[in-house]
Order: sequence, then C-alpha cells, then structure tokens
Amino acid sequence: MALVTTTEMFKKAYEGGYAIGAFNVNNMEIVQAITEAAGELNSPVILQVSAGARKYANPTYLKKLVEAAVIENPNIPIALHLDHGADFEICKACIDSGFTSVMIDGSHHSFEENIELTKKVVEYAHARGVVVEAELGRLAGIEDDVNVSAEDSSYTQPSEVQEFVERTGVDSLAIAIGTSHGAFKFKPGTDPQLRFDILEEIEKRIPGFPIVLHGASSVPQEYVKIINTNGGALKDAIGIPEEQLRQAARSAVCKINIDSDLRLGLTAGVREVLNNHPDYFDPRQYLTVARANVKAVVAHKIKNVLGSEGKAADFE
Repeated sequence: MALVTTTEMFKKAYEGGYAIGAFNVNNMEIVQAITEAAGELNSPVILQVSAGARKYANPTYLKKLVEAAVIENPNIPIALHLDHGADFEICKACIDSGFTSVMIDGSHHSFEENIELTKKVVEYAHARGVVVEAELGRLAGIEDDVNVSAEDSSYTQPSEVQEFVERTGVDSLAIAIGTSHGAFKFKPGTDPQLRFDILEEIEKRIPGFPIVLHGASSVPQEYVKIINTNGGALKDAIGIPEEQLRQAARSAVCKINIDSDLRLGLTAGVREVLNNHPDYFDPRQYLTVARANVKAVVAHKIKNVLGSEGKAADFE
C-alpha cells in the first residue's frame, strides 16, 4: 500500500466512532516504533513532520524513512502529514516532495487573513491530490516552533467554522477546546476539562466534517518519574485525561495529535539505560530501549485512546 491521503481515513473514523493517531516523527527509531505498533495492531496511522523535525533531520531523510516504513508495513494505511505549516512556501515544498497531507496554520492571523492563506494552500494542494488541514482558535503551550502564551490562546468560535470551511474548501479543521502544546500543560491539582460544549456546537454547524485535536498528549507520569529518578529535572505537569480524549474520538474528532508522550517515553529509556550502565557508549544499547518505550506508548494510544485497533482491515 502506497502513502495515502487522510480522506478515507477520516470518513471511516467519523462513521466508526474512533480517531486516527497523528504521531510526530524525528528520527528512524520513532518512525519504526510508531509503524511497528500500528502494524501489529492493524491500525491506520498518520506520520507527521513539524518544522523542527525538518530542520533537525532534513526533509529528504524523513521522507525516505517514511517510505521505508510503508514498504515494511504494506497492510496498513499510512499518511504523511506536515504539522503546523507556517506559510504557503513550506506547504508547497512538502506537497511537491510527496506529502499526502499538509496543515496550514493561519490561526495567528485575522479571520480574513487566515481564510485567504488557507484557500491559497487548498487550491494548490487539491490540484495535486493532497488534502489540507487548517486551524481556528489558538492553543496555548510550546512545542517545536509553536509558542503561544496562555494570554494569547483562544477557544474556537463555533459561529466562525461554517463560513471558514465553506470559503476555504479545507478538508479538516483543528480546533481549540482546551488542549495545549508541550509536556507542561497543566499543574498538578488542576482539573483539565475539554470544552465538549464547543465541540458539540461545532459538530452541529458542520455535520460530518472531520475535526482535529492538537496538543493531546497525556504526559504519562511513569515516564516523568523514570526521567527524574535518573538525573532529569522535569517540572511537575499533567496532560489531557485519556478518557476525555476517548470521548472526543467517539464524536467528530477524527485525528488526535500526539508528540510529547513519545518524547517522554524515548527520553525515559535513554536516561534509565545510561544511568544504570554508565559504561555504555553504543547508541544501539540505549536507543533499543527508547524505541521500545515509544512503541509501547503508541500501542497504548491505539488500543485505549484512539479506538483504531483493527481498523486497517476496513481499507482496501
């Protein structure tokens, strides 16, 4: 199976009451871990590349790693997606290089400017068989090149979504209902709550339209503890409760982005191995454990949060 777009993925996810996991990739081990877990659980999956990943790993290397994953996992649908494209040029570059999906993030612009920019990307992408995600509302938090203060964040306004979708022709829409970028989302003792009232109102205004949640990591405390026990100094933090994400996946949310949880699992593996074996210097010794942790995170999300286990069988 070659790389696919998210069109059929989202249609089946919407109708089936589950979501597709969109996992950020930065290197070979992460690509392997994600696709091995998806392959073993027969789950469709989205591999997404951020601006930071492009700078770190080189777009050509990342693309070839994903192509290798497709060859190794021929029975599961895999989409290659640009996460948080900042402008038309980066979206164009990814489309031209073979990405099957791109996100144009115009959420920091005015409503009209966001529409204008998104429409331009949509017209270029659709002419080349590529689908487009856009964003309304702004998530707080820091992750790669995304940095939005709590003061500058804002919930998506349901009154704007129908006009935005109709005027841009966009294929999916990322909304802000209480998720947050990065690992340090909420302080312990707080009670994170997604705004399901906003989600329900949006669903009424654009029925059947696929919704995306960014910043949806849950910050597994077992990995935070391992990191801190082995020389790390992560601040106390909690993420989005997984039961709330599962509830969202049963509704109009068809794509859930997960990045920080992968980083925590990987870093926990590296720190634990090197702390327990200070004589190790072969990267394979610690990256093998780190990769296994990432794979375990992805498998857990597929089975317990996304609900996408076994769904690859629905695709031809």
